[in-house]
Amino acid sequence: MLAKINLDKVGICASLLCAIHCALLPVLFTTLPLMGVELLENKHVELGFILTSLIIGCFALYNGYKKHHHRKLPLLLFIVGISLLLFGNFLLEDSQETIVKIIGALVIVSSHILNWYRCKQCELCK
Repeated sequence: MLAKINLDKVGICASLLCAIHCALLPVLFTTLPLMGVELLENKHVELGFILTSLIIGCFALYNGYKKHHHRKLPLLLFIVGISLLLFGNFLLEDSQETIVKIIGALVIVSSHILNWYRCKQCELCK
């Protein structure tokens, strides 16, 4: 069963969840700090999302590159997306941080979609 899991789909879902977290959570949970919950500013939660995307992405994109399509663009997009997440999370302030992290998550999603598409187009696997 584990062999049939499409890591690109998992990566797309994880990256979309990250983008949703960055975009909607501040709007939906602006009152959490009043209750003592620091979920939005918790760097451990942010780092957890980034590490999850990094681990899933490395497996999915490496397998796609090595076994199927040998194209570097999905890998480059992934590196750019992870870099934007790290840059936005650790080097920018609030308003800029959210925008950069959403763009980074969407770039990661596009890298998984492109990898998935290239894997489906693989002539060796047909």
